[in-house]
Amino acid sequence: MKPTIRHSKSEQTFYATLDGYESELAYSQPTSDLIDFVHTYVDENLRGQGIGEALAEAGLTFARENQLRVQTSCEFMAAYVKRHHAEYQDILA
Repeated sequence: MKPTIRHSKSEQTFYATLDGYESELAYSQPTSDLIDFVHTYVDENLRGQGIGEALAEAGLTFARENQLRVQTSCEFMAAYVKRHHAEYQDILA
């Protein structure tokens, strides 16, 4: 099953919900053209089901659609971008 993903600009967080459990990808926007993904949390009941990857894709898609350069303070996001470098190198800060 795929999670439901929603974005809260006011909370600067992407949320993934599946089977009543919620996971999140938090970010900050230090400048108007830069997004920094700072924290990923996947509920222990959802780990190993691709939830982190779904959150990463949602966040990076948002960055690309809004012409934002990407910074990854979060270890998970840094590793994800490294694994998919060819896809995202054009938007990395």
